[in-house]
Amino acid sequence: MTRVTLTVNGTPRTDDVENRTLLVDWLREHLRLTGTHVGCDTSQCGACVVLIDGRPAKSCTTLVVQADGSEVTTIEGLAGDTLHPVQQAMIDCHGLQCGFCTPGVVMSAVALLQRVPDPDDEAIAHALEGNLCRCTGYVNIVAAVRKAAEAMR
Repeated sequence: MTRVTLTVNGTPRTDDVENRTLLVDWLREHLRLTGTHVGCDTSQCGACVVLIDGRPAKSCTTLVVQADGSEVTTIEGLAGDTLHPVQQAMIDCHGLQCGFCTPGVVMSAVALLQRVPDPDDEAIAHALEGNLCRCTGYVNIVAAVRKAAEAMR
């Protein structure tokens, strides 16, 4: 067991974890933050993306001990009294259907917009490369990222 301390959605968390514990499992099972989805367990689908120190990371292949000392933001940590602009734009632009991929897509988009306030479609596509959506065809997701970028500027 290893003692880790992370700040998750603004709240400091200290826990003793096995060295092999995946971040996604710790978030879902220990903290009950089930918005981070497990889709493939192989880092292919992106449903598990969270932000670690502001950068997108696939939590299904990140160990909790690797995130020790970091700030982790999950989909639950984005919205306050109102939805985050990316979340609202996903709704407004119909960027989701079944919603399974949505948390990871949103987190990847948030990370992009924090780095690049006015991305072109190529930058958006590149940022979302690791997120698989089997429902939407991505057109509305890209439109949502563009709309969120405008709202955030």
